[in-house]
Amino acid sequence: MKLRNIYLAAVIALGITACSDNDNDTPVTPEVPVVEKFAKGADVSWLTQMEKQGMKFYNVNGRQTEGMQLMQELGMNAIRLRVWVNPADGWCNAGDMLVKAIRANELGLRLMIDFHYSDSWADPAKQDKPAAWASLTFDELKTAVATHTTQVLTLLKTHNITPEWVQVGNETGNGMLWSDGKASENMAQYAALNNAGYDAVKAVFPSAKVIVHLQNGHNNNLFRWLFDGLKNNGGKWDVIGMSLYPNLLADTPWKTTNDNCVTNIEDMISRYNSEVMICEVGYDVSDPLTAKAFLSDLIGRTKAIANDKCLGVFYWEPQAYNSWNGYNMGAFDTNGQPTAAMDAFK
Repeated sequence: MKLRNIYLAAVIALGITACSDNDNDTPVTPEVPVVEKFAKGADVSWLTQMEKQGMKFYNVNGRQTEGMQLMQELGMNAIRLRVWVNPADGWCNAGDMLVKAIRANELGLRLMIDFHYSDSWADPAKQDKPAAWASLTFDELKTAVATHTTQVLTLLKTHNITPEWVQVGNETGNGMLWSDGKASENMAQYAALNNAGYDAVKAVFPSAKVIVHLQNGHNNNLFRWLFDGLKNNGGKWDVIGMSLYPNLLADTPWKTTNDNCVTNIEDMISRYNSEVMICEVGYDVSDPLTAKAFLSDLIGRTKAIANDKCLGVFYWEPQAYNSWNGYNMGAFDTNGQPTAAMDAFK
């Protein structure tokens, strides 16, 4: 209704007369634009930290623009935000995440929350427990996962913010919360920790889709191994999440990586009757035209997958520029303006 009222107000303000084919010339109510179902998003979790250090963002015409608003102007309709348990510097804790979630919500952007269940980065190389959880028993660890998940999501709920998707773990190709939840050592315990997060999400937001997110979306063997393991141990998920960074695969053309990723997506849909989301993509910032080609191909092909089973594509920290935190796969140039790579989302 809010969108409809805004649209009608714009029609009136512009002095547009609706066409009519009836005898009384009764104005015809204009149609409200359809909101795109396919998610085109960005993880902008660094945004508040970058702003604090004086980083600014500009559109292609050089006009300074707030980061999330700029993402929206560039064609994105969703935002992804990570959560750490007790980070040393405070960035990406629950409070910092909330600040960004409020801003996204006010712009009408859809929201994905990414739980790392760590005080810092959780990824294929490390899945460290939060310091406060280090000495917990396994049963206590499951409770800690559930409690943390509940507290963070309840914080969103009290601010009338409803995430559409929630990740329980980040790039958990070998489980999480090592060593208790290391999948290669104890798949059953990883499944139990995963389910503690899943159940907590559903208790706060029953309609939110829970994502289990793995690295290397081109690697079908990895995905079959992990999701077969979860399935055989009662693991729960709604969406299979993938990361894809083709320029990190030095000997493989990006087109081949995309081919392998799309094949993997189709296999995940068929094998597990699961929806799929590309939760992270990135490409070398120094080659924006190739990045645009890679993204345009990936978005086009995943969007065309039958029955809308692939839900969307998220770029990881596209607003990062000038090697922010050593990251060189953003999609902004040295002046803080979007490169041609971002055109793929329009």
